[in-house]
Amino acid sequence: MSTSLKLKKALEDRLKRPEWDLSYDRENEQLRIEHKDIGKGMTLSLSGLTVEWEKKKDAFLDELVYHVEETLKAIEETPANKAENQIFPVIRSTSFPKESPEGDALINEEHTAETAVFYALDLGNTYRLISEKMLEEMNMTREQLKEVARFNVRSLDTSMKKDEVAGNTFYFINHNDGYDASRILNASLLDRMVQEASGTLAVAIPHQDVLILADIRNNQGYDILAQMAMQFFMNGRVPVTALPFLYEKGELEPIFILAKNKPVDES
Repeated sequence: MSTSLKLKKALEDRLKRPEWDLSYDRENEQLRIEHKDIGKGMTLSLSGLTVEWEKKKDAFLDELVYHVEETLKAIEETPANKAENQIFPVIRSTSFPKESPEGDALINEEHTAETAVFYALDLGNTYRLISEKMLEEMNMTREQLKEVARFNVRSLDTSMKKDEVAGNTFYFINHNDGYDASRILNASLLDRMVQEASGTLAVAIPHQDVLILADIRNNQGYDILAQMAMQFFMNGRVPVTALPFLYEKGELEPIFILAKNKPVDES
């Protein structure tokens, strides 16, 4: 028996639910788990998972089963029954898909030339991006959704770690709640940091789970921020952008940094 078939059998044993339908595509080695009543679910490509399974064994299987359970749980949730305090904005790159896997248009808007704002329904251990169809079920307008999400993001913890490098101060917000980068939408936080900075305030959102704020006091600080943002971007679970921004007069402006130089004005 091939490794893919062994993994298929192990998953089928763990994922038996009366409300779920499991089907296997032998040609493509894909296992489909679908909610019978809703007609939605997820597909696992087993050929790409076997290497990790062989290395980690039961630990990887536990992780995979948990992922499936949380995904199906999110699909089962009824948006209309969710409270407004469970709605948050999430930051994504502009290349992020604008439709759900089921083909529903996701609510999104422009943020910067590099980033876009999507909206999520928080479900505890995971969240579900809000589509136009979900918005109708929630009986909300786009403007109401945006207003509620922006209000909620201001309620999130903004405690941060601090590091001094070459005369510059770097602050890191990293709570791993799915909304670290979203805190860049908290204007009161950024305005407060501007007031406290003795130099120029720059920010970076290299991936979903970190917001970097930098009090830049010398040219070397720009270099350090650029290198830091690139490293985080390459290692992030949900990359956003490696390009840092200056925050001035309530606006975010991308900065293009050459080694050992200040930002370059391309205009």
